Amino acid sequence: MINEIRAALERDPAARSRLEVLLTYSGLHAIILHRLAYYLYKKGIRFFPRAISQLNRHFSGIEIHPAAQIGKGFFVDHGMGVVIGETTIIGDNVTLYQGVTLGGTGKEKGKRHPTIGNNVVISAGAKVLGNISIGDNVNIGANAVVIRSVPANCTVVGVPGRIARKEGNRVPGINLEHTKLPDPLTERLKKLQQEIDTVEKHLEEWRTK
Repeated sequence: MINEIRAALERDPAARSRLEVLLTYSGLHAIILHRLAYYLYKKGIRFFPRAISQLNRHFSGIEIHPAAQIGKGFFVDHGMGVVIGETTIIGDNVTLYQGVTLGGTGKEKGKRHPTIGNNVVISAGAKVLGNISIGDNVNIGANAVVIRSVPANCTVVGVPGRIARKEGNRVPGINLEHTKLPDPLTERLKKLQQEIDTVEKHLEEWRTK
């Protein structure tokens, strides 16, 4: 718990004191309850850890499966809507923002949730899905959807998630301005409209023959 309090003080400029963090930070409360649930789960107890998990969700807005493995220095900032799946493994000094999902992609068995490295930051609304690995020191942009493994020291943005920076260098062809990220629905509609225009053109040419 000391590591988590320290993490909040270091990473949240709004944090004023240890007492404030201890009493008012839902992210800290969530990880404390999770540590208890995880301990009981590893002892072979199943019902009570799940009950603690649901209680945790009710009071903090953060849902963590009791089997998820979370390292030290974990910090959830404005954690409402955060979901962490059963087989998720999270390294040390990881930061999550509101609306983050570390989830699966279907009904597969076994390891089906992501493995997150150390010193990773996952921004608001991002989804990291499936049995993939996110390397150390990775930053994942807001609302990104990551479905493929990411090597260390990268920045990922967009839907689907693409590497925008690697080892501090910008990857050509990727725009880091979040307000200008591609909209896959709009792009698909444009392509569909182009196909309709082509068909109409061919029909018009056929009629005039």
